[in-house]
Amino acid sequence: MHMKKKQKRTLWGIIIALVVIVGGYFSFVRPHQQANKTVTVGIMSGTQKDDQLWDNVAKTAKDKYGITLKFKKFTDYNQPNKALSNGDVDLNAFQHKLFLKEWNEAHHTDIVSLGDTMITPIRVYSNQYKSLNDLPDGATIAVPNDATNESRALFALKNAGIFNIKKGTKLATIKDITDNKKNVKIKELSAEQVARSLKDVDAAVINTNYASAAGIDYKSAIFVEPTNQDSKQWVNVIAVDKKNADKQALKDVVKAYQTESNKQLMKKLYGEAQVPAWDLKF
Repeated sequence: MHMKKKQKRTLWGIIIALVVIVGGYFSFVRPHQQANKTVTVGIMSGTQKDDQLWDNVAKTAKDKYGITLKFKKFTDYNQPNKALSNGDVDLNAFQHKLFLKEWNEAHHTDIVSLGDTMITPIRVYSNQYKSLNDLPDGATIAVPNDATNESRALFALKNAGIFNIKKGTKLATIKDITDNKKNVKIKELSAEQVARSLKDVDAAVINTNYASAAGIDYKSAIFVEPTNQDSKQWVNVIAVDKKNADKQALKDVVKAYQTESNKQLMKKLYGEAQVPAWDLKF
């Protein structure tokens, strides 16, 4: 009997200890885990459609991974990477790969891509011609004059067969144009002015956001930038400071973005103006 009582006391002692341990886990560990599952994402102030897309990502992040997304919106493209380096945001999603590369080089930062989001193909428009093949000899084509967008426009025209660009060129300028069989003239204008120039030139290479702002339907384009090695650098990414790149919660936010649900919503919201990029083969 004495042994049985002793065994019972030992058993009750074990049960009480387990209750204390489990209670402590739920009281202290779990709240900390939950607190660490809030992720702040830096994005640009955008359209209602952009908000709908991120609302869908937030729902998936919450439902599937238990992550609460908070958003910090910016109006200046120079701010989201600064906020990332300062720790004001955990992730940002606003830039393409070339922008990120140039930012790191210029600011000596170590920001890396954690996953692809979308690509917004640049397009060629014309009020006079239905095809680039119809352009006359000596035609004038307007392009943006900032370094990255001008290079992108020139590579798009290269892919359209208008001319070639010197082999090995990464950031193209008009000096890199070769085999210009139609003697096309390139008119360099600020990106926001290119759309306004459409009535005065034979064709214009216009960024989709500026085309939209000018009331130009992207479906009226006579050429669309293809997805290939030349356009790979224009894929937008979710970026993170390298020291945080292995954090599972941040990886899970990327997974919450790269879903079939988001792909279908993107198509519904943007049509072909913006293309999901995470499954593209370059």
